[in-house]
Amino acid sequence: MAALPPACGSSGAELLQNTYHSFQNALFSPNPVVRAIVLGSVLVAGLLLITLFIGIAGPLLALVAAAALIGGVMILNDTHWGFVALCGVVFLIPFASLPFSIGFKPTFLDVALGALFFVWLVKLVIGQQDEFIASPIGLLVALFMLLAVFSFALGLTHSPANTFLLRRFMEILIGVALFFVTINTVRSEDEAIWVTRWVLLAGAGAAAIAVLFYLLPQEITVGILDRMARFDYPGGFGALRFIEDDPTGTMRAIGTAVDPNVLGGMMILVAALLVPQLVSSKPIFPRWLTFLMLATAGLALYLTYSRSALLGLASAVALLAVLKYRRLIPLAIVAGLLLLLLPITQEYVARLLEGFSGQDLATQMRFGEYKDALILIERYPLFGVGFTGTPDLDIYLGVSMLYLIIAENMGVIGLVMFAAVMIGFFVMALRAWRSGLTPRMEALLLGYTGAILGALVSGIFDHYWFNMTYPHMTVLYWLYVGMATAVILIAASSKNGSVADGHVSRNNLQSH
Repeated sequence: MAALPPACGSSGAELLQNTYHSFQNALFSPNPVVRAIVLGSVLVAGLLLITLFIGIAGPLLALVAAAALIGGVMILNDTHWGFVALCGVVFLIPFASLPFSIGFKPTFLDVALGALFFVWLVKLVIGQQDEFIASPIGLLVALFMLLAVFSFALGLTHSPANTFLLRRFMEILIGVALFFVTINTVRSEDEAIWVTRWVLLAGAGAAAIAVLFYLLPQEITVGILDRMARFDYPGGFGALRFIEDDPTGTMRAIGTAVDPNVLGGMMILVAALLVPQLVSSKPIFPRWLTFLMLATAGLALYLTYSRSALLGLASAVALLAVLKYRRLIPLAIVAGLLLLLLPITQEYVARLLEGFSGQDLATQMRFGEYKDALILIERYPLFGVGFTGTPDLDIYLGVSMLYLIIAENMGVIGLVMFAAVMIGFFVMALRAWRSGLTPRMEALLLGYTGAILGALVSGIFDHYWFNMTYPHMTVLYWLYVGMATAVILIAASSKNGSVADGHVSRNNLQSH
């Protein structure tokens, strides 16, 4: 019997739910005639729209639209495909914008995040997900987000925001909120492994592109970047990066990350997550493929000549070796000796020594930025100056350190809250590891936790993990925090037979 239409007093949520289920029932109807009619109608409508789009906008934009349409349908069918789209964007085309404007040019990152959040929220509204999981650190993360909003609003009193700054701040805020989407969407061991595979495949793809761009003749690399300029990628030889900005010196790998230090940060996350897979008794990829991806990510990191990234990865490997994988210690010693002794690495070693001794120009500029940042924080200690600008002409926003940039934007209170989130996370991760995990889940937890530690260590010398210029790095960081927390909650759920501490049912939310 056909379902009756909703009554006039029905809520919007009920109407949306009925519409969704009606379309779903028709599309997957056991009657082949009904299925054929619905599917044919969708295909004909899509074909007409694409044909019209080709005539108006051209074949390239039509291809992009077709890919977006296919991706959107897949995400609507299964939220986990949203993570695939998100990983592809943040690793491979993080700065790409759609080639049209709607008052501003939306980026592919905006689309991927928007689709993932939209589908998750719709499923919450229509009841496909009947509980909201906060996790033991969820309240701290929410308070950190609220402090960011408060500091942003406070900063508007002296520096108004334009459309660009507002959009970038929203990307940062949504990037942090990705933590909640991740722990509420990734709910089983199979799902955690599935998402991790796509994270690693996308990261390895970014590493391969970076190495390829580095090895190709510069003219070819620039030609490829010029073709990407239609999507707002920087083109020309000015897009290439060199040590000390000297075009006659050593080139640094950038891939599609634009900045070599940012690429180095990406490779910390990829390599640190791959290392446990290489030595785990039950890796999620064939061991030869894991080694190939790790070698590619390691080479890409090396070619960035990013000292902070190298230090971050070393910290991640050290954590893994101390906690679990002792066999990494001789491998790390061999890698260190090769780095110090091989003739082709001597320029790299010299750059490392110059940086750690404070002799090179880049390090001296960092020290100057640290001094200026401390002056700003001293004047505005509690909530910082916000994200849009400074109230005084003799100070500026921008410093090459994660912790100082948080203190500039959100004050000492914001920095303390960030520290509280991270301390809570590591305490939670350590307890989960000590309680015992399956080999696969243990490798995932240690990999994600090591990567987060590596990011925090690199943050001593770089700021891209919380910077409005690089919102995709904030997205990546909190995706990793969310995945590590999801692994912890899944492990606790499998032991207790229920979701771990920190879950709130949808019914409880409504009753309160």
